[in-house]
Amino acid sequence: MIDQKHLIDKITNYADTVNLYSEKATKLFRHALIDTISNTVSVQDDGNIFVATGDIPAMWLRDSTFQVLPYLQLTNKIPEIKALLHGVIKQQLSFIQHDPYANAFNKSANGAHYSQDQSNIPISDWVWERKFEIDSLCAPLYLSFLLYEKTGYKEHLTEEFWQTVDQILDVFITEQHHEESDYYFKRTDCPPSDTLKNGGRGSPVQYTGMVWSGFRPSDDACVYGYFIPGNLFIVSVLQKLLTIIPESFTAVQEKMTTLFTEIKKGIQEFGQMTVAGETVYAYEVDGFGNQLFMDDANVPSLLSLPFLRFCAVDDPLYLSTRHQVLSRNNPFYYAGKYLAGVGSPHTPEDHVWPIALAMEGLTTQNIEKIKAKIDLICATDANTNQCHEGVFVGDPNQYTREWFSWSNMTFCQLVFHYLSFCREEDEGNL
Repeated sequence: MIDQKHLIDKITNYADTVNLYSEKATKLFRHALIDTISNTVSVQDDGNIFVATGDIPAMWLRDSTFQVLPYLQLTNKIPEIKALLHGVIKQQLSFIQHDPYANAFNKSANGAHYSQDQSNIPISDWVWERKFEIDSLCAPLYLSFLLYEKTGYKEHLTEEFWQTVDQILDVFITEQHHEESDYYFKRTDCPPSDTLKNGGRGSPVQYTGMVWSGFRPSDDACVYGYFIPGNLFIVSVLQKLLTIIPESFTAVQEKMTTLFTEIKKGIQEFGQMTVAGETVYAYEVDGFGNQLFMDDANVPSLLSLPFLRFCAVDDPLYLSTRHQVLSRNNPFYYAGKYLAGVGSPHTPEDHVWPIALAMEGLTTQNIEKIKAKIDLICATDANTNQCHEGVFVGDPNQYTREWFSWSNMTFCQLVFHYLSFCREEDEGNL
């Protein structure tokens, strides 16, 4: 079990050694890096580690992954971080085993829920919200692989881990045929985006080989059930897990291979479209020919595909998609006096998300563009020393969410990305 106070001290000591090219960037980075480990992380009696999202007490499977992922960059300096990430993964897997259709969980079985929703099974006292989002199941697996790849640590890759992978695969296979699935979700007295139409089952879909998702990573309902960035995330994760799965799990490996092949085929046949003369990835499709092009700041997004290790930053299809995402052809791309970037239907119009600004920097190899995104985020924190959810393009003092740990830590990820280029330049000058 980790000593959290000791780990806070070590991360604080590291943060105090970092001096970026601007005082503001240094201050925001130091605060964000320390804030998450100090104020969102809770070490449980069983060694699992709960990570609250910030101003909401629940733990999202997706958010928690990206909240702790930047700490992976410090494992050489602070080896105890491997145990921290292991504890987070253990908690995530425990939640998935409890209910693989839920997206957010409580710290204890306290019965707290975002609202009183209807679903095909009674919502557990552990579950904060039971929105089925395929990225919620991908994110812990992505963290698990990167922990192994970066450090060689594999104590988390136990028999129970691969059994949980098998459980996730079964859910994905079920939701390849959503019309036959038992899952539904209904919420009353809410915006249409906060529930599923058609009796809680979502808009009809036709089989494509892809996996259906009720909701996006913004927690908003999908318009069409096949969420393309989520399916691309599944492909990326499966491709990586197939390189490390033990030979003893033959049946699981076969399921993974089949699912990987079927989803890739579905994306190729249904997941591309033409926007302004360019071939791009769609955002959502239904298999009947309906397609939606947009992008949302929340990850997985079309913008984030290289960050999710699905493709290279110079992949031609990605570049054409990126070009359209960062244009007015994306209905959630906003530009104003102070900033321009991708927002979300989850927040008011003309609000750009710092997460999306950071992702622009994380998916380029141009150090000047990376610095520009660091500077832009720093200039729009309204002197709060926090990265917010959405920031109004005409006035940075207007923003949503005072405390949003995922946004803070994506900024830290961007700074580490910048520092990696600085190290390469220093080594080249030796």
